[in-house]
Amino acid sequence: MTKRVGLLTAGSDCPGLNAAIRGFGKAARSTYDLTLVGFHDGFQGLMANRTVELEGDALSNILTAGGTILGTSRDVPFEVEENGKIVDRTEQAAQVCRKQKLKALVCIGGRETQKAALHLKKAGVNVITLPKSTDNDVALTDMAIGFDTARDTAAEAIDRLHSTANSNHRIIVVEIMGREVGWLTLGAGIAAGADVILIPEIPYDIEKISQAILERNKAGKMFSIVAVAEGAKSAELVAFFERSMKINRQVHAGESLETGEERMAQLKKKYTGQTLLLANQLEEATGLESRITILGYLLRGGTPTASDRVLATHLSTRAADLVNAGEFGVMVGYNDGEVVSVPLEEVVDQEKPVPLDHPWIVGARHVGTVFGD
Repeated sequence: MTKRVGLLTAGSDCPGLNAAIRGFGKAARSTYDLTLVGFHDGFQGLMANRTVELEGDALSNILTAGGTILGTSRDVPFEVEENGKIVDRTEQAAQVCRKQKLKALVCIGGRETQKAALHLKKAGVNVITLPKSTDNDVALTDMAIGFDTARDTAAEAIDRLHSTANSNHRIIVVEIMGREVGWLTLGAGIAAGADVILIPEIPYDIEKISQAILERNKAGKMFSIVAVAEGAKSAELVAFFERSMKINRQVHAGESLETGEERMAQLKKKYTGQTLLLANQLEEATGLESRITILGYLLRGGTPTASDRVLATHLSTRAADLVNAGEFGVMVGYNDGEVVSVPLEEVVDQEKPVPLDHPWIVGARHVGTVFGD
């Protein structure tokens, strides 16, 4: 039986990817005598059969390095744009795996990567995935690779903004990644003592936020830090979406529910990036100067934290165990302190919002954090 195993990193980059590559590669080579084949630039490299043999010292001195030595891209085989059309190249990718005579293909990535891996599984490829996400939005794993580092980076940035906010008596609005879920903003905001935390799961009322800031001023606290997820929305905007959806159903009666949801998703994209509007509204309502800091891609860079290195190593070495055992079609996740393998069918297309009764939210409310609801 072939002992060749393929490995790729897909989607956005994040800290901890190299630690995962190293963990899987060393376990595969040293413990199970497997040959490791890397694909350049994620699924893009897989479809084009662009490989690198990960031999010798290829895995040395990468544990603490950010990014990924294999490169990455957002391309997925099941949805490739060619000549203005979307085509499915899953079979092409599967043929490459067969041509390379791979025992298995290990894919490290986020939600789209899990979906692409499921398509490959259905095409006959032995796949195993590892979850990575600075947003921590991959379902059925408590933690994804990259989240802890991004949270620490965001918290440190907010820490640094406290002094300038205090010195100039300003409202500092810090935008943090998270279009659909608020794990990153919530965790960083709590860690750095943000006065207001706004996440997609909790629609906010601008008047309540303004009132809370004015009450801080009356108490002698002449500044406020607002940590806002890029996908956070006002209650007014959410109500607008709901009305629009209702009208869409009436106007387009007879269409499938899925078509209506797709139309609504497109509509919502037009109203993302509300941070500037939020800052202007707060300045007008409170009379205090408001300034915006957008952390953006800063959260994806740098050296991974110790926790991310441990997590990446733990998950990736378990993936090597599964390859050796012949257990495929699963994602290796981390739940309640234990490494688990979850069928890809259960992971794909599942959302992972922050529960409104989550201990982080409960604890933050106890210390006076405002969520704008």
